[in-house]
Amino acid sequence: MPVPWEALIPFGLVTSLFAAAGTLLNVSKRAQNQGKPVRYHVDSWDEMMMDRDRRLAGHIRGQSSNPVPPEGFETSSAWYTEATS
Repeated sequence: MPVPWEALIPFGLVTSLFAAAGTLLNVSKRAQNQGKPVRYHVDSWDEMMMDRDRRLAGHIRGQSSNPVPPEGFETSSAWYTEATS
């Protein structure tokens, strides 16, 4: 059975474009997360820790080893801004 060689060029182009798009998407997501992989299955505890990291380091993926928190960290919690019924 003959092989349609002229169909291999478009197939190669489509395959390489899908690979390039996936690679660029992966690079973009890692660049937004400071080179770390994307987080999956984030629960409420993880969201609370990401908010704490954002308030401490300025980015949700950043962490600080400084034992002294920055100015205003004590009063920047969402718990103080929630309305009570």
